Order: sequence, then structure tokens, then C-alpha cells
Amino acid sequence: MGSAAYGYRADMAIVEEDLDRVRSTVSISDVVQEYVALRRVGRNWVGLCPFHAERSGSFNVREETGRYRCFGCGAAGDVFKFVQEIDHLDFVAAVEKLASKAGVQLRYTTGGEGRDHQRRRQLIEVMDKAVEWYHQRLLTGTGAEVRAARDYLRRRGLAGDVARTFKLGWAPDSWDELSRNLGVGADLLRATGLSFTNKAGRQQDAFRARVMFPIYTESGDAVAFGGRIMPGSSDPAKYKNSAETPIYAKSKTLYGLNWAKAEIVAADEVIVCEGYTDVIGFHSAGVRRAVATCGTALTEDHVRLLKRFASKVVLAFDADAAGQGAAAKFYEWEERHQVRVSVARFPKGKDPGELSVSDPDALGAAIDEALPFLGFRVQRVLGGQALHSPEDRARVAERAMAVINEHPDVNVRRLYAAQVATHVGLSAGDLVAATERRVRPVIRVVPVRRIGIAENAEFVAIALLLQRWNEIAPWMMEELFYDEICRRAFLAVAEAGGA
Repeated sequence: MGSAAYGYRADMAIVEEDLDRVRSTVSISDVVQEYVALRRVGRNWVGLCPFHAERSGSFNVREETGRYRCFGCGAAGDVFKFVQEIDHLDFVAAVEKLASKAGVQLRYTTGGEGRDHQRRRQLIEVMDKAVEWYHQRLLTGTGAEVRAARDYLRRRGLAGDVARTFKLGWAPDSWDELSRNLGVGADLLRATGLSFTNKAGRQQDAFRARVMFPIYTESGDAVAFGGRIMPGSSDPAKYKNSAETPIYAKSKTLYGLNWAKAEIVAADEVIVCEGYTDVIGFHSAGVRRAVATCGTALTEDHVRLLKRFASKVVLAFDADAAGQGAAAKFYEWEERHQVRVSVARFPKGKDPGELSVSDPDALGAAIDEALPFLGFRVQRVLGGQALHSPEDRARVAERAMAVINEHPDVNVRRLYAAQVATHVGLSAGDLVAATERRVRPVIRVVPVRRIGIAENAEFVAIALLLQRWNEIAPWMMEELFYDEICRRAFLAVAEAGGA
């Protein structure tokens, strides 16, 4: 079926005739100019390439052939390929986006799949209506409860343009106001999770007396909601999320990705938060590459989705709280999907949503200073107890080494073992040897005494570098040296290449 074979499901493709209709109906130069400033040069349109940084325009679009080509980076294709690349969509989603703009009704080669797709579009249209309905309740409602909701959002920095950008809404404290007024059949309300049939056999709204956060796919389709109670509510569930539906899978959906994906791609970095207000806080502070899970832990499907946009993942939540099992998953995902996971640290008791109002600069600083996932966990152990006695040093070393030994890469374990040795004043050789075998180290406790510069692990490392540069240098880095004199000595030796 030619191009149709590029669909997001192996057994689903768009009828070739419909592809041709879309291709002939849309203007590739008009589509490209939604993203790139073009000027007419002879038979071509020319501009700066959106796929790589350049100062002089090497990106060419030719209307008569319906194709584009960059003579700088080699990017080339037709209008479908352009939308795929610029919006990070699969082939079918790109065609559907263009078909929607062109008013072309698409058909699918598999009848069942075609019906399923039509049903999906129908459910998404219902969700679009619900988003707007809840949004207008927030903006124009006159009752005391909605005024209290607007006051709450204003205090949190979520009113005005922010509320309009993120389409925030209000679900009235009524049993069935949405169900009665949305103009949608009961079967569609139930299928989208907007209502359910109560014991009396009547339709009842799924969300009541909550601030509403619409959840979109990465391509901008509304598929679900998250609802937050108002302060003082007796409802024990602070947040309530839509149940999973034919158009919504929590483990494969990230709140905010539709707004953040362009900056994520530009920075090659995505920030993963726990809450919707955290995402909005980052965006309001000018850090527009934040997303959030939808009431679930981060899953491999989430990581697989994010890998399409970036190779660096910064966790903006307590990444150590889930314990050893979660750590093992993160290390596995780093290797399997070739991503780098780090953790941002925020002032104690503050979350990103609060900081966006009280100290926006602190958000950017926390991301810039994020630690590698293992480094974050080790630092938490090392900073969790004062080293007043030999027993304190032994306990901290054992706990830190237990964390380090979870990592699958022996070279990473060696480097962190040396860092622990420096911190607690123990033999680097013993800890490194233990982590090479992934065994619990035997800690030899000796009385506390002040360690002179010529006796500590950092000085020994410098001495070994001078004697065995080729063997030792690959495992050393500036961050391992806490002592300022040793750090400067290391930099000097490194600059001289061990000579």
C-alpha cells in the first residue's frame, strides 16, 4: 500500500487514494510556513532549516513537486514527512492532522480498524467538548464555589493567561450538571469516563467540586482529566484521575507533553514531575520542558515515549522513595533506551509549583544542578548522618556501598566507591575492591583522628595518577575531589596528561 505502510499499527493503513487527496489538497509551502519563515527564490521557497542550527538558509521547499530538502543537514521528504519530523508524530497521525485541516475524510484499509479509529475520533470530540465546558464554568461561572476556585488558582499563580493556556476548568458540585448539559449521549459519556450510571440508574458526573486539568496526548488530543479538590474539602482523594478508556492509558500518557515537546527536543532534556501544578509552575517560570505522570509511577512505556524527544531525563520528585526495585528499573532503562536519568534537588518542603511563585529562579537552578540518579542516592546517604565516631563512618560507608552495588556498571561503581572512601576517611582500595565483586565491604574501624593532606584518599589518588597515569586516569574526575588543594592538583596533573 505504499506510504500507508508507515501507519502506527501493523494492521492499519490509510487508503492510498485518500493519501493522494490530502497530498494534493494541502500546500507544502503553507504547511512549512507555520513553522519556518520562507522567502520566494525563483521556483523555490527558502528559509532556515528547522532541523539543525544554521545562519544562512539552506532549507528549500518546491511547491510543484511537493517536497522539501535541506542542503545543510540532508533532511528531505514530502509534506507528511515534514509534519512527522517537526511535530514528532507517526505517519498516520501526521496524515490525520493534515487531513483534518484540509477537510478530507480518511478511510482505512482494515474495516475493523477503520471503525475503531472513527470511534476514537468520536470520543476525542466528546472530550474536546468537555474541556471547553469545564473551562467556561471556571471563566464565567458566578456561584460562590467557582469564585472560591478562581481565588485558589490566583493564589497558586494559576489564573488568567495560565488558566487559559492550560485550559483549566471547574467541575460544579452537582450530581449531573455535565451529563445534562453537554449534549452528548450517555454511552459516550460513560465511554470517555465523564460519567457513570449510579445505583438509581441515572447518569452521574465522574467529577464534582474539583479544579479540572485536561490531559492531552503528545499530538494534542484531549483524552482524560485530572481533578483537584479545593482546600477544606472532606474528600480524602486530593486528586482524582479519569479511569482508563479506549483513548486513555495512564502508563503511556504524560501530562504537558503536547505543550513541552518543542523545547524538550531543543534542549534534548525532559523534566518529569509528580503533579500537574508542578508542570504548569515550570512553564510559568520559563522552563517549558516539564511533563508529569498521571497518578502513576514512571513506567518503561513513559521512558520509551520520552526517548522519542530527548536523551536526558531529569526527575523533579523524590526519586529514592520507591526503593531498590525502582532503582534497578531506572538503571535498566538507562541501558536499554540509552537515556541518562538525573534528579533535581529542591529546598526542603518546597515543590516546583510553590517555587514557581515564591522563587522562580530556584527552579532553573535545581535543574541545572541535577545529579545523576546514583549520585543523588549516594549523596543522600552520605549527608544523612554526621560522622562523629568510627562507628558512624562504618555505618555510612556500608549503607552507601549497598546503594552503589545496585548499579550494573563496574566502572561507575568504582568511581562512587572512591568518593565514599574520601568522604568517610576509609581506604579507597578496600571499597573499590569490594564494589568490583559487588560484595559487602569489610569495614575496618579505627579511632577518629585528623587525616593530614599526605594521608587521605585524595592525596593517594594524585600520587597513583603520577605513577600509573594510563591505568588510573580513566576512573578519575574532578567531582571526586572535595579537598581544594587536591582538586587543583588533580586539574594540574590532568592538564599535563600525567607528565
